[in-house]
Amino acid sequence: MTGWNARNIPSQGGRTAVVTGANSGIGYVTARELARAGAHVVLACRSRTRGEAALSRLRDEVPHASAAFAPLDLGDLASVRAFAAARAEADERLDLLVNNAGVMALPHGRTADGFETQFGVNHLGHFALTGLLMPQLLRTPDARIVSLSSGFHALADLDHTDLNAERGYRRWIAYGRSKTANLLFVHELSRRLAAAGSGIVAAAAHPGYAATNLQTAGPRQEGRKTAARLMELGNRIIAQPATGGALPTLYAATAPGVRPDAFIGPKLGWRGPPTRSWRAGWTLDDTSGERLWTASEELTGIRYASLAG
Repeated sequence: MTGWNARNIPSQGGRTAVVTGANSGIGYVTARELARAGAHVVLACRSRTRGEAALSRLRDEVPHASAAFAPLDLGDLASVRAFAAARAEADERLDLLVNNAGVMALPHGRTADGFETQFGVNHLGHFALTGLLMPQLLRTPDARIVSLSSGFHALADLDHTDLNAERGYRRWIAYGRSKTANLLFVHELSRRLAAAGSGIVAAAAHPGYAATNLQTAGPRQEGRKTAARLMELGNRIIAQPATGGALPTLYAATAPGVRPDAFIGPKLGWRGPPTRSWRAGWTLDDTSGERLWTASEELTGIRYASLAG
């Protein structure tokens, strides 16, 4: 995969992809490049205004694009269910699900269903979405599921006794735990898909340090102007552009030979062409993955009935 870039994406003609958080940053670039390669892309975004603006921009940049906007708020399980129901009603094939949307180091908050925001959006929302879309994915030959984690997963393993941070909240630890949850989810999902005899590839990716609005969202919410400016400075001087940050996702989503449970990231850790990435050993723990899966089913009320336990 040395030097792999968006020009190496195989033809995606005839394939349908859903990309969450596709209105900006890595999600937008992922959706745009999949559409450029011929896929029909659904931009699943929380904000209708930003989602429709992104769709218009995509069509300007890729005139032949086949793309659509659909509302999806991963912090509200009712919205997740509505999105999945609309996809089922449309009865379109689903070749690729990119679980890209996320939040980072926000002040303490709760989702519409009462979950700690980072755990609720980054993990539980995507767990529910993937489960609800699983019947369509299972019907599609060579389908893939790509979930976005982060190198910051190394900040913390999960505390299975306090998934919702009831005993105290530290924003970066909570973020690290949500990204560990993403990797444990992919690990357990891969195991269950294999046990069910499915050919679906579930893989994970991380962008390294990419210049997006993810870094500044938390400081801006709290009015921490200095912190926001420092993040903006880092984005300008150190970070790679979103076009580079999207490459590990695009590789995991489209390149031949991607193995189940792979973790793809930039070659240098923070930037560079995509390659297999280091991950903490705890993200490969079968027991921890199964415990998180069971808890996620109980919290969301979503059960993957078609996959063996």
